[in-house]
Parts: sequence; C-alpha cells; structure tokens
Amino acid sequence: MLITTTFTTIWIQQSILRPIELLRLATAQIGLGNLEDPVPVTSQDEIGQLRKDLEQMRIHLKEIVNKGIQSEDNTREIMSSISHDLKTPITAIKGYTEGILDGVADTPDKQKKYLQTIYAKANDMTYLIDELSVYSKVEQNSLPYNFISVNLENYFTDCIDEFSLDLESQNFHLDYINDTDKNTQIIADPEQLKRVINNLISNAVKYSKNENGHITIHIKDVPVQNSKQPLYRQINEDGTDKFPTIRPEYIQIQIEDNGLGIAKKDLPHIFDRFFRADASRNSSKRGSGLGLAIVKMIISDHGGKVWVDSTEGIGSCFYFTLRKDTKNNGGAHEQDIDH
Repeated sequence: MLITTTFTTIWIQQSILRPIELLRLATAQIGLGNLEDPVPVTSQDEIGQLRKDLEQMRIHLKEIVNKGIQSEDNTREIMSSISHDLKTPITAIKGYTEGILDGVADTPDKQKKYLQTIYAKANDMTYLIDELSVYSKVEQNSLPYNFISVNLENYFTDCIDEFSLDLESQNFHLDYINDTDKNTQIIADPEQLKRVINNLISNAVKYSKNENGHITIHIKDVPVQNSKQPLYRQINEDGTDKFPTIRPEYIQIQIEDNGLGIAKKDLPHIFDRFFRADASRNSSKRGSGLGLAIVKMIISDHGGKVWVDSTEGIGSCFYFTLRKDTKNNGGAHEQDIDH
C-alpha cells in the first residue's frame, strides 16, 4: 500500500504538477509581453496538448506584433488579458492536484470529484487558448475560409439536431423557425458559420437565469431595398437597363434567449474584444471575452452584419445577416466573397 501511494505521488508530481507549473510560468511570460521564449512541449497527453496550443498562440501573437497590426497599448491589453484568463484554471488545477497529494481528497468519491474538476478546468484552458488563436487568425486575415453555396434549411436543421441534444441535457428548450423558402441557398463557410452559431448559443446558456432556459432561432428574408438610380443610365430599346444594378439579397438569423440580458450602457461595447458586461463579470462562468468579437469579424468576412437588442432581466436577441446565393438553386459550389 505504501509503495502504491508513493508511486502515485511521484506520478502526480511528474505528470501533473511539474507540467502545470511550467505552463503557469509560460503563461506568466506571455502576460509580461515576452513572446520570444518558446513554450516547451514534452508530452503528448492533455497537458502537452495545452502547451502545444499555447505555443501556437504565442506564435500568432508574435506575428501580430511583428506585423505592427496592434498598437503597443492594445498589445499590452492582449497580454494582460491572456495572463489573467489563464491564471484562474491553472491555479485551480494546481490546487486540486495538491489536494490529492496532501490527502485532503481522502476518499474515492472526493478523488473522483477533484479529478473531474481538474479535467473541467483543463477544458476551460483549451477553450480559452482556442478562442485566442482563432481571434488572432481572423485579425490577421489568415483564417482560412471555404465559401460555398449552402442550402439554408438543410444546414440549420443539422445544426439544430446537433445543438438540441446538448441543450436538453442542460434543461434548455430550443425552438427553430424558418420563414424562408426551403430551397434558399446562402454563401457561407459551413465550419466558421457553425462557430458563430455555437458562440451565440453558448453565450445564451452561459448567462441564463439557470431556470426554464429558452432559446429561439428564427430565420427570415431581409426585404430588398430599392437603391437610388444612377444619374446616367444606358437604356435598351425596350426601356430596360443595359447594365442593371445587381443588389445582393440577404437572410436574417436571430438567436433570442430569456436570460439575464445586457445593460443598456454595455450594448455599444458588447462586440469589443475582451469586453465583459456586468452580468458576465459577476458570473461564475467567465468566458474569454473574445466570443462575440469573433462572431462580428466572421460575419463581416461573410459580407454580413451583426447587432443585438437586449433588456436586463428579460433576455437578449442577437441578429446577423448572410448573403443569399441567387445564382445557384441547389448543390455546393465554391464562392468568392470580397472582404
């Protein structure tokens, strides 16, 4: 028994505590603005993957700084936020690991609970690093897009099926309404559009009232507005324009919840990077502060726009638009979008 306990203690120190301490030191260096020292990756386990993700993020941040995309003040803000956001799960992982070593978790049930918490915090770190990595790619215009013609109804039906199972397990009800023609095609990158939907739904869940959670996804056409006629027009013999103005058509997606809502004073800043509204700051489920900024940038790259209406205590409704593919009535075709 003593040999087993000693072996377990040594294993935890070598496999968890020491790698976590190295991860903490690497995070602290990034927080101080040191982007020159690589993050060592010495294992292929979950912690090794975290360090690999952190190293990728360091490379992306260094590229941003070297290209001069960020001002000195904004770079300092990024470093500070990264250090702060990663410090919380790292501290928790160390604390619970030491609790196992020190014998505080002295029963199998406690040990299981501690290990589950360590696993959850490690997932939090992976999520934070992924968000930071995606944001840096989008900001550098280096996020790879694959724009294709997508059937709107089929795409969202698949998304609803996927998200419904997870939401039901969290006692959330999801409604889906599509008022557009079932053959409507949109121009989108399916993977990045799913990231947008996931971020908005996750945001609704994160800042819910924890009772009777309700999310509604409603899709409808955007009325085509008549544009001003040009000053000079070339007319055919039948009176039609030789060079008619082609106006893009859009659909609108709204994702509405009955959660905590957003204060009126916070609404103008809700899509700013690292901004957290009051409800977010007071929540135990802190996010990266980048989710909505990523949403705005991806939708902008799709040629659409995003906005929000919200009332404290009642809920929020996020809207975004996507371009229709008026050239194709079905099938998947590669598309180019200027952004």
